[in-house]
Order: sequence, then structure tokens, then C-alpha cells
Amino acid sequence: MLLPVNITLGAVLVALLLAAAGVAAAAHLGRHREILIAGVRAALQLAVVALAIHWVVGSVPLLLGFLALMFAVAVRTAGRRMTANATWWWAAAPIAAGVAPVVATLLLTGLVPVKGIALIPVTGILIGGALTATVLGGRRALDELTARRGEVEAGMALGLLDRDARLEIARPAASDALLPGLDQTRTVGLVTLPGAFVGMLLGGASPVQAGAVQLFVLVALMCVQAVAVSVVLELVARGKVHREVRDLGP
Repeated sequence: MLLPVNITLGAVLVALLLAAAGVAAAAHLGRHREILIAGVRAALQLAVVALAIHWVVGSVPLLLGFLALMFAVAVRTAGRRMTANATWWWAAAPIAAGVAPVVATLLLTGLVPVKGIALIPVTGILIGGALTATVLGGRRALDELTARRGEVEAGMALGLLDRDARLEIARPAASDALLPGLDQTRTVGLVTLPGAFVGMLLGGASPVQAGAVQLFVLVALMCVQAVAVSVVLELVARGKVHREVRDLGP
């Protein structure tokens, strides 16, 4: 076992969380309270999930309900990170567009069985990747349109459609959302040994099996994130996801 679940682990986790919040506060990053809340939430949520999975793995209806809950939480989290208005729910489109085809392919090919013990972690990894890509792509696109709205208006004045003018400005910024996944894939095995690889090894799998699973995860995530960024960029360009004009300043 990599980490024994005991008092020492709890003490180290608390110390690391306080250190993270303390550094953020000392550097005036403005996120120290969020760090503390995120850490406490993570502990509580993982405890609940650990108990819930025990019941979910044996029932297909409960399994599907659990996956739907994961999706709903991801949509709300991503949407609220992009905008505070009612258009946040459009975050469902990029997340679903990225995750659904990959999961369907895995199920149809038999690579992943319809069992909670396999489907939950795989789907969770993919939803998490789509969430991150949607947030980064959407926020970067909206921020760029806010900062350079004069250029967008100039493009429209030259005859570009609203969508095309926004795309010209937002596309390069939104594409940066793919960089974390690209860098992780490029440096895997050289800089980091990701969780799936380490977990498989600790579970008794051979290095070859662990490497194959990790490769699948990385490639699947790149596919999911590429789709998610493309869809959220299109939604921003079409004005489906936007920020209120009064919040943009002069």
C-alpha cells in the first residue's frame, strides 16, 4: 500500500492544506479560502463517494444515476467558472460531446464492461478532463473577447459575421486549454508517472499492462479535451455562452 490510512496521513494532509492556503495568502493570490474549502470538500466528498460506490457497483440503475450526478456536477462547475448568468448550462454540450462518444466506444468494443468498478473511474477521468478543458477554453475565449472587443467590432465593421469575428479573436486563446494535456502526454514517463500507471502497478499489474492503461487514458483525454474545447469555442463564438455587457466595463 502506497499510503497507509492512519492518523499520520491525516496530520500530513492537514499540514499540506494549511501550507497551500498559507502560501496563497502570503503571496496575496486571493485564493487561500478557496483552497481550504476545496480541501475540506474533497475529504468529505471522497468519503461519501467511497461509501456510495460500495452500493453502486452492484446495480446498473444506481450506476447510471451516479454517472449522471458526476456529469451534472461537472456541468455546473464548468458553467459557473465561465459565466455568472443563465448561459452557464451550455457547459453540458462540450462535456457531453467529448465524453459520450469515447465512453460509448469503450462499451461497444468491450474494452470497459458495464460495471461500476470499471466504468466509474474511467468515466470520471474523462469527465474531469472535459471539465478542465471546458473551463480553460471557455474562460480564455471570453476573457479575450472582453479584452479585445474593439477588434471584434472592427471585424464586424469590415463585413465579418459576428461568429467569424469572435472566432478570429477567441480561437488562439481557447486553444491554450489543450496545453496541459499535451504536455502531460509528451512528458509521461520522463517527468511524471501519472495516477493510472502507479495505481495499476500497486494493484499488481505488470509494467506493460500499466503502461497500456496509462497510454489509453492519455490519448482518450486528448480526444475528449479537443472536442470539448472545439465545442465551447463554437458556443462562445455564437454567443450561446457569454458574459453580461454591464460586467465588461467601459
